[in-house]
Amino acid sequence: MKRTATAQWRGDGQTGAGTLSTQSGVFNAQPYSFKTRFGDEDGKAGTNPEELIAAAHAGCFTMALSFALAKAGFTAELLETAADVEIQPSDGGFSITGITLKLKANIPGIDQAQFDELAKGAKENCPISKALSAVPITLEASLA
Repeated sequence: MKRTATAQWRGDGQTGAGTLSTQSGVFNAQPYSFKTRFGDEDGKAGTNPEELIAAAHAGCFTMALSFALAKAGFTAELLETAADVEIQPSDGGFSITGITLKLKANIPGIDQAQFDELAKGAKENCPISKALSAVPITLEASLA
């Protein structure tokens, strides 16, 4: 199985602009630019690669955890994950310096130790975590 996305760009890196599209059509010519990536603090002017990484990681981790819970005999009433991708200037450009997964969970019948173990396993074993293993990934998990 393969999934595809396309980027188009016109102009230089500082003043140019581009669009991002996905195979599914969920993103179709969504704008991105230097400003949307590095200068737009509220994130409302358009998308950027780091936001897409955050969405992919939150979704992958949450689904991996739901499978792990089911295998252990639990069904979540709610799993809500926010992924924060930190990008900082570095030598030669910018680098992703860390990712924090912030999980809020409501899982009837599970104890804290089981929850912590399954959440840690999902963080370590979801495909996106594996792909991003060069970046420090932390998990902040709370059980309601």
